[in-house]
Amino acid sequence: MNEIKDIARQDRCPGMTYTDMLEGDTRTPPDYLFEETNIDLPNDPLPIEPYVSEEFAALEREKLWPNVWLFAAREDELPEPGDTVVFEINEKSFLITRQRDGSVRAFYNVCLHRGRKLRTEDGNTTQFRCPFHGFTWKTDGSLKEIPCDWDFKHLEDKDLSLPEVRVELWQGFVMITENNDLPDFKTWLGPAADHYDNYDMENRYTGMWVARKIPANWKATAEAFMEAWHSITTHPQLLPFLGDANSRYDLIGDHFNRAITPSGVLSPHLKGKTQQYVLDKMAEFSGGSDADTNRRYAASDQTIDDTEEDPLRARKVLAEASRAGFTEAYGHDYSDKSDSEILDNFTYNIFPNFAPWIGYLPTLCYRWLPGDTPDWCIMEIRLLFPTPKGEKRPRAVEKVVIPEDQPFAWAKDVMGEALAGVFDQDMANLPHVQTGMKASGNGVMELGAYQDSRVRHFQTTLKKYIDGELPA
Repeated sequence: MNEIKDIARQDRCPGMTYTDMLEGDTRTPPDYLFEETNIDLPNDPLPIEPYVSEEFAALEREKLWPNVWLFAAREDELPEPGDTVVFEINEKSFLITRQRDGSVRAFYNVCLHRGRKLRTEDGNTTQFRCPFHGFTWKTDGSLKEIPCDWDFKHLEDKDLSLPEVRVELWQGFVMITENNDLPDFKTWLGPAADHYDNYDMENRYTGMWVARKIPANWKATAEAFMEAWHSITTHPQLLPFLGDANSRYDLIGDHFNRAITPSGVLSPHLKGKTQQYVLDKMAEFSGGSDADTNRRYAASDQTIDDTEEDPLRARKVLAEASRAGFTEAYGHDYSDKSDSEILDNFTYNIFPNFAPWIGYLPTLCYRWLPGDTPDWCIMEIRLLFPTPKGEKRPRAVEKVVIPEDQPFAWAKDVMGEALAGVFDQDMANLPHVQTGMKASGNGVMELGAYQDSRVRHFQTTLKKYIDGELPA
């Protein structure tokens, strides 16, 4: 396990640290936000081959994907018995289905007769009937019917139950693995699994869900969201209220890392701006057509006395506005919740392709699914909303698939215009990252020691799987 401490590093942005902001919080943040983690990693250049090579993608299909825990569905996608989700990754297809006893099981989505997929769409069902010849299984995986059974007498004593994969339910996420020897999910993930306990993630629901094909490798796409310092060029509209260079990057074990980017503070790249400026710019970003999907509440009706020399004053005002807004929206008491947990961006990544954020606000959740070549992937973006107090958790909304020739702004009615715009700014980079890597003259990338450390940590773990060091 990594050493946990307050780390003073030279490779940090000068000025206020995230720990300083925690210490200036109007409430008491939990200990796990104070804990800084450090893994000594070399600063050697990273090879480009894993992003562009079909041979490397084949190694991932063989050595990585069957040997990790994967996010297959949210429980709010299958609340009723018989609800079934078809989860597909690489060439594999799985049926994730809610049982009569409330449990969730997962089966390979393959007919045992001639190999056809049993289902191609999500939905509720009482059985899995193959559309080819009619072989039928119950939703618990047991065989129900063989048409023309007189021709299959040789199978009467054979177990023809659908092959099953391991399932664990964690914080409302349905996790699966093909590897029966892996530890349980929480042990596999490590101490970060407990960071989610405060936020009632199990009772959240998918209130926004979009997916789009991205013309870039799944790793390059995931890594675009592992650091915040690209904001200075890619997202300049966020700098008035986002502490991009104040972000903290933590590495815990092999399967988890996080970035914590403070909100409601001025970027270190901007000078000479007032705390009122921070409030006003947050109001501009958070208003308008984004109201229904907004993750934070503005405080545009408030005025700050800028004679007060408190660099966190706007942050405190915004946090108080959000507490009031969340209480009105969801009916829960947020009065003792820290400014940090109300406002900040906790970009938690679970190896290899899953990023469920934490916090009391509606939290983002990313999933990246590899394409059939190294040059594209699917990126899914969800917002997980708290269930209002006293109400039953709603069913997940339907996934909106954005046409690959359209920007995220095509879905601005469900995402919100400002949030869609942020992702479109990221997408303006990614196709050129992929083609640029393929055009590289030296075949390597030179990373920053600290701000790119999550990328290096992710690639280090990936290499352990490819080389056979993991799973242990």
